[in-house]
Amino acid sequence: METITLQSPFDMHLHLRDGEMLQNIAKYTTNYFAAALIMPNINPPITDVKSALAYKQRILQTTSQTSQTADFTPLMSLYLHENLTKEELQKAKDNGIFILKLYPKGATTGSENGVSEILSPKILEILEIAQEIGMILSIHGESNKFVLDREAEFHPIFEYLATNFPKLKIIFEHLSDRRSIALVEKHENLFATLTLHHILLSLDDVIGGMLNPHYFCKPILKTKKDQESLLQVALNAHEKFSFGSDSAPHLKTNKETSKGAAGIFSAPIALPALTQTFETHNALDNLESFISINASKIYNLPRTNKQITLLKKPMQIPEEISGIVPMFAGKSLDWSLA
Repeated sequence: METITLQSPFDMHLHLRDGEMLQNIAKYTTNYFAAALIMPNINPPITDVKSALAYKQRILQTTSQTSQTADFTPLMSLYLHENLTKEELQKAKDNGIFILKLYPKGATTGSENGVSEILSPKILEILEIAQEIGMILSIHGESNKFVLDREAEFHPIFEYLATNFPKLKIIFEHLSDRRSIALVEKHENLFATLTLHHILLSLDDVIGGMLNPHYFCKPILKTKKDQESLLQVALNAHEKFSFGSDSAPHLKTNKETSKGAAGIFSAPIALPALTQTFETHNALDNLESFISINASKIYNLPRTNKQITLLKKPMQIPEEISGIVPMFAGKSLDWSLA
């Protein structure tokens, strides 16, 4: 049977939730990735080091109970807000927390406490400190205007920050618009993550036929041209882009009711779907760079000895997992996790 072994896969954008959902879904990442960058927009958000370390312990406890191996590192992040002090940022860095996550207020799930004025003197002061102590700034880059242009409308913010903080590494999270690719390439200190859903799906998959709320996410899926452009970036393992699933589970009831929660649950199929995609496009030689080597270089992460083997054997995707509808529910993939 044909196999492929991947060393030290990294997921650089992941929502693990908390409580019962954390218990139910963590294993789909912790079993198959060496590390993952955990988003801080839970309720209440992770706004200080104490809460970040407590959340990390809950994740590790879940990992020890549900995972096949303990060889997994949750990389914690801090929710950027105006009350962060130099002391708190240094404390974070000293505790291995080196990511600041910027949510524009109201832009996505859990962004109610986000930043309303990104270029305010206080936020710029915090970013100056972050640059000084060697942190990384990850940004959900969207405005609050017309939904299909929100990412492009945010470009001037990226331009300003990348230019005025040249030593601050900035991550353009879940890049979704082909117009953003050139912006990332333009600035030496600007990088990006790409999701599985943005490289494989377009807006047609949400509203082209019957409305599919399980493919509603933010940033919203864009045009077929955007999807194809992002796919090529991934297949080429562009050195400024790394894999970040943005797997964001919501209960089926919250996706299909008036709540219309934004997020796609891709963690259970991430590696098999990526393997199938890269194989289909004769790019398997680039897969490990996209899901491991690039992240190692961008985030200064040591690669681990964790190896994940996939088999060329059909994988049937369930219709539901713990009350959550996964990406490609009910369909089959060519590759399975060993």
